[in-house]
Amino acid sequence: MTTALTLIISFVFIMAGAELFTNGVEWVGKRFGLPEGAVGSLLAAVATALPETMVPIIAIIFGGGAHGEEIGTGAILGAPFMLGTLAFCVTGLAVVVFSRSGRRAPRVEINRKVMLRDLSFFLKVYALAILAAFIRSHLLKVVVALGLFTMYGIYAYKTITDEDEEDEEEELHPLFLAKKSANPPTGLILLQVALAMGAIIYGAHMFVGGLEVVAEHLGISAFVLSVIITPVATELPEKFNSITWIRQGKDTLALGNITGAMVFQSSVIPAIGILLTPWELTGAALVNGIMALIMPGIVYCLVRFKGRLHPRVLVSSGLVYAVFVVMVLSGFKV
Repeated sequence: MTTALTLIISFVFIMAGAELFTNGVEWVGKRFGLPEGAVGSLLAAVATALPETMVPIIAIIFGGGAHGEEIGTGAILGAPFMLGTLAFCVTGLAVVVFSRSGRRAPRVEINRKVMLRDLSFFLKVYALAILAAFIRSHLLKVVVALGLFTMYGIYAYKTITDEDEEDEEEELHPLFLAKKSANPPTGLILLQVALAMGAIIYGAHMFVGGLEVVAEHLGISAFVLSVIITPVATELPEKFNSITWIRQGKDTLALGNITGAMVFQSSVIPAIGILLTPWELTGAALVNGIMALIMPGIVYCLVRFKGRLHPRVLVSSGLVYAVFVVMVLSGFKV
């Protein structure tokens, strides 16, 4: 099997598994009577982030030494960076395109409270994760990792208990393993979740192996490939849901889909990286981490002090992504 075919097949397994898993956990939430906030903002967010979670874990544990750690670290850093740049850019472009065609208003309708909550958590936890790279004591790094887990727990609690948050819910689709059933059995729901997990893990294992081969063949750092390719392949397709919501005028859902994932990707996933790797960020890795804070920081300030967000600001986020890509592909030292 060629490397290209391996990557394609692995991607199919990952995305199919993610689709099954998302659908399954939504039904888990409904079956066990979890609050809608927990299902939408937490379970669904974690479900869509599962591919990006499994790729670095598989890479670090089974990737085989330095290459595995490079791929794992790149995947961990790449997701928050892509979300705060490319995903913002795609959302802003959607607002511009649909407003010019008369399908929606030209301005971004934001839920100020939700945006400030999500971005505030992101900026704090991700800055802490980056600063952890300068800590020499492994014990202190473990403390930081536990702190990141705790902070995500606090975020989850605030999300669930925030009753005055705007409620824009999607209709629950039928369970894939029981499409004609309005009330599928619990066992079938859990079976679908288990099958989805298996597909994602298998696909992630293939994906990591393919990236290692490509890196060696092209003589490109495994970190560079993973920080650029992995989040775009596993995270960005899910964020294209935001385009549909933008067209429908559901800006809170569109932006919440991104900012909620940013909190998870900047706390839980880096915490895993801190626990499983030396977590020493230098060169392109450190620059990537710092650049990931730029546009979310700008958006946070605009929302907090001006109370509004122009789509051009979101579109300009793509420039930060482009600058980093050009920088690493031109030979910036990793």
